[in-house]
Amino acid sequence: MAELTVSHLLYGLFTLAIIVTMMFRRGVVLPTLLGTFLVAWVYQGSIIDGFTAVFNANLVAAKELFNIFLIITFMVALLHSLRDLGADKRMIKPIQKVMINGHVAFFVLVGVTYIISLFFWPTPAIPLICALLVPAAIRAGLPAMMGAMAVALAGQGMALSSDYIIQVAPGLSAKAAGVEAGTILNQVLVLSLITGLVAIGLAYLLNRKLIRSKDDPMVANELASMQGSEEESSRIMESKNLSLWSKVFAVVVPVSMLAVMIIMVSTKLTSGRMGGFEGGDGAAFIGGVAIILLLFSSFAFGKHRSLDYVSEHIINGFVFAFKAMGPVIPIAGFFFLGSSDFAGSILSLGDEAKPALLFDLVKSTQEYLPQNAFLAAFSILIIGIITGLDGSGFSGLPLTGALSGALANSGIDPSTLAAIGQMGSIWTGGGTIIAWSSLVAVAGFCGVPVMDLVRKNFVPVILGLIVSTTCALLLF
Repeated sequence: MAELTVSHLLYGLFTLAIIVTMMFRRGVVLPTLLGTFLVAWVYQGSIIDGFTAVFNANLVAAKELFNIFLIITFMVALLHSLRDLGADKRMIKPIQKVMINGHVAFFVLVGVTYIISLFFWPTPAIPLICALLVPAAIRAGLPAMMGAMAVALAGQGMALSSDYIIQVAPGLSAKAAGVEAGTILNQVLVLSLITGLVAIGLAYLLNRKLIRSKDDPMVANELASMQGSEEESSRIMESKNLSLWSKVFAVVVPVSMLAVMIIMVSTKLTSGRMGGFEGGDGAAFIGGVAIILLLFSSFAFGKHRSLDYVSEHIINGFVFAFKAMGPVIPIAGFFFLGSSDFAGSILSLGDEAKPALLFDLVKSTQEYLPQNAFLAAFSILIIGIITGLDGSGFSGLPLTGALSGALANSGIDPSTLAAIGQMGSIWTGGGTIIAWSSLVAVAGFCGVPVMDLVRKNFVPVILGLIVSTTCALLLF
């Protein structure tokens, strides 16, 4: 066992400080930057090396995570392009006819939200879903609160926690845990589905008696209280005088995304692995499809306009990506410093021995802790939930991933621990049971109080996480 030094203890203190800061729902960028600087200074014994290391930590993290920024950029750019054409509304319009009653509407909302959120992420998709599908669901007799629950649990919960198509979250967890992204990809998918099915099933069973008939007077009242009703969306569509391009892309984009999913799943089933679409390759595949679709959609605005059109949407996509993921870079940099895989580059050590600060700290305490897979799994789940309290499901992934790699000797695989931590962090902070997260947008669009939505979601989500963590111990 490596001998603990002052830099080890300092790294441990800042790690605890970051966890406590997250518990109080405050930003952790400041303590991670300060911690990186001080730990590097103490380890190297030079303040100049401290200055260099704090920059290098962010540079290393940015290099490792930039593929994530690119995939977000191009998917959001494509979604903006579809909105300009009005194709996004045309894609969803036929689904409204399927909502024959409130019970069917609930599960239609769940299914559509899940699929759209897998490809475009839930936050950009919320306005589209809530403006077009939720009013139709309310007309069918579904209470607005249940509509908000369906959107949040299926999108911010089940879809985002696996992130199976865009693969941002698995990439973050895998990098920090020191494992290949492909090793946790299938695990997070299974755990997200288990958590989602339990949470969504409980949400429906506990609230199904609130579903009304179509002619109930409360239906009109709830529609009036919603922002962006169905009628308003229709007027907007009509005023845009949608062209043939809108109709074409309303078909081409869903078919293209379906083809992508079929190819990725078929290669997995036929080869027993993701084939050419494992980890970052899968994200590159869907990102490349999005780029080509974006290029073709630009032609709808004329050959001269299209030259500026693509640039504008890519810029908007980058702005969204950096707003969503920017704070993750310094956080990841701090936890990369605790890993021997990245510490050498951050500290500019060259051929010297690379420190493993976090691994050494955890290893030094293992003799005092029960070597129990159950305790390790639920400890990572709790830490993931705590890190999600800041309202960002992604900022805690470098921590849960790093701890998963360090706790791997507890009788459970590090990829499984990382998957469990990802569930806790994203289901909490991604927007299901934290009022200061993107759940605010769901509540606002659906016209329901956000704290009431939190209370409705809390028990189903927590029970879902407990069940999925238990299943992870049994399955993996």
